[in-house]
Amino acid sequence: MDRSQKAESVAQLNAVFNEVGVVVVTRNLGMSVAQSTELRNKIREAGASYKVAKNRLAKLAIADTDYVGIGDFLNGPTAIATSVDPVAAAKAVVDFAKTTDKIEIVGGAMGSQVLNADGVKALASMPSLDELRAKLIGLVQAPATKIAQLSTAPAAKLARVFGAYAAKDAA
Repeated sequence: MDRSQKAESVAQLNAVFNEVGVVVVTRNLGMSVAQSTELRNKIREAGASYKVAKNRLAKLAIADTDYVGIGDFLNGPTAIATSVDPVAAAKAVVDFAKTTDKIEIVGGAMGSQVLNADGVKALASMPSLDELRAKLIGLVQAPATKIAQLSTAPAAKLARVFGAYAAKDAA
């Protein structure tokens, strides 16, 4: 890799770090190509990305971003999972780490907040942004549904009473 390629790689990583909501640093402990492909597919399905980058270049890329605190995690055979959704990357990596011992979660960051491995696991247990939106919509719609049920209940009771009187008179 020549100097211009390195500069381009640092610029691309820097752009990624400026756009994402969470960064998870993992350590590869001898994953096979099939396992690595499976991990990348799971992360992609979650709406996140996974990149193996040279630690020195990654440290240069985080220099002027909120993620400067993860520099200590970048040593040895590491890779970086990122996502705009603050939970997606963490959830995908933690779920994959449960199935194999070939990957270790080193730590990460959510904005300027640096997380250790336990912090990343706790973040992964939180509901995703889409799940939170669905819950919020459900909460907003619930009162309207209750009001509609309550407003139609008296009319339904009256209809049943009139029906009972009509049946009584017919008999």
